[in-house]
Amino acid sequence: MLKIGLTGGIASGKSTVCSLFADYNVPIIDADIIARQLVEPSNEAYSEIVHYFGKEILQNDNSLNRKKLRQRIFSDPAAKQTLETILHPKIRQQLILQSQQQHAAAAYIILAIPLLVESKMSDLVDRTLVIDVDPSLQLKRLQQRDEISSDLAHTIINAQCSPKRRLASADDVIDNNGNLAALSEQIKLLHQKYIKLSNGCQRSNSQGQ
Repeated sequence: MLKIGLTGGIASGKSTVCSLFADYNVPIIDADIIARQLVEPSNEAYSEIVHYFGKEILQNDNSLNRKKLRQRIFSDPAAKQTLETILHPKIRQQLILQSQQQHAAAAYIILAIPLLVESKMSDLVDRTLVIDVDPSLQLKRLQQRDEISSDLAHTIINAQCSPKRRLASADDVIDNNGNLAALSEQIKLLHQKYIKLSNGCQRSNSQGQ
């Protein structure tokens, strides 16, 4: 089974891209969803985060105040590193486990990993698919989506790896500067490409046995 690592900067359109691949019945494993599950009060990561950051990052129902936590980590590099140290190994473990649990009949799967390059998880995938978007459009989308200031949006974007570094790791690139129709057409062509690549890998494996 071919494993495609989908990545891109914040507000680049990863959720939309995943949805379009899912329309072709492609299994999606989303690191963001895994991260949200890991920080639920019943999980070990939650306790570690509260121990380090204190109860001031909790809401009244004891769930994490994501907005407050995000502001904290993007204003304090040491705090950001600590959060990543807590979460990244656990996210990696779940990505591996969930990949192994996928049905063998699937030609390929998508592992949506926002920090694929930064967190050095490229070894988990066979190909890297990068979503590219103009920085000014990315900034506008982030401000609108999260209702945050331009300064905070700039800080969040700058804390991630540069588009140049991300693109350097790419096997395939999606241009998400256009409309939904243009994006859908790119996903259609990539889906066809990955089906062919998967079939080629399967033939090679069978011949080698």
